[in-house]
Amino acid sequence: MVSMADLDWVTYQKSVSEGNSIIFLPIGALEQHGPHMSMNPDVLIPTAISEAVAHRLSNAMVAPPIAYGYKSQQQSGGGNHMPGTTSLDGQTLTHTIRDVIKELARHGNRKIVMMNGHYENSMFIIEGIDLAIRELGWDGITNMNVMIISYWDFVEAPTIKLLYPDGFTGWDLEHGGVLETSLMLHLYPHLVDIDKIVDHPPATFPPYDMFPVNSDLTPPSGTLSSAKNASEVKGEILMNVCVEGISLSVEDVFNVDYVKSITKKTA
Repeated sequence: MVSMADLDWVTYQKSVSEGNSIIFLPIGALEQHGPHMSMNPDVLIPTAISEAVAHRLSNAMVAPPIAYGYKSQQQSGGGNHMPGTTSLDGQTLTHTIRDVIKELARHGNRKIVMMNGHYENSMFIIEGIDLAIRELGWDGITNMNVMIISYWDFVEAPTIKLLYPDGFTGWDLEHGGVLETSLMLHLYPHLVDIDKIVDHPPATFPPYDMFPVNSDLTPPSGTLSSAKNASEVKGEILMNVCVEGISLSVEDVFNVDYVKSITKKTA
């Protein structure tokens, strides 16, 4: 795996000029994740997963992440009113994604994996990709292929049952909960203070949204479910599941060599 930003331009040009490299672009957010954790899990986790997957693939590299995301929504991130959460307008994020994709294409890249780490980014990523592909087509570039991944989609039922024996509340209420806290304990333990975890029932919301939001509906902690059952062991399980599943999917979509496979090693 190569960090795109660490390369000199000549080496980079040689690597991507034929369009066979896979560029991973992590997209996250600066968003509060409760009193027990730093505000950058949405950037750090997809970046770490991108790096781990790129290690398992031939001719892959990771671009610097887009570190700001779309506005935190109350029913999935606590709300954009929370201190520390620093967000972009949808149009700004869309155009940033469009511009970065077009620049990567100008360099010769034709295979990009957008690694999303922030629930609210999804539709703006899609719009940015759509605009980029359309505008690249105007310039005669018609062979651009972009894959979108939200890493939590690779955590399937058996793993969910293992990690949530008392029941699973859904990804929307996992903000600052077991998933992110466990991954951070595994990847960046110095950014988690488990003594500050606030144990409370999952947040409850009406089946609609109101704007401006009623801030009283957001738990005072900022998290939407308890992280008390998070652990480094669960984080390692989650990391392995995500890296393995994503690696196999990227291999299948882009027809590249899968250099290191957890599954193949244990088969």
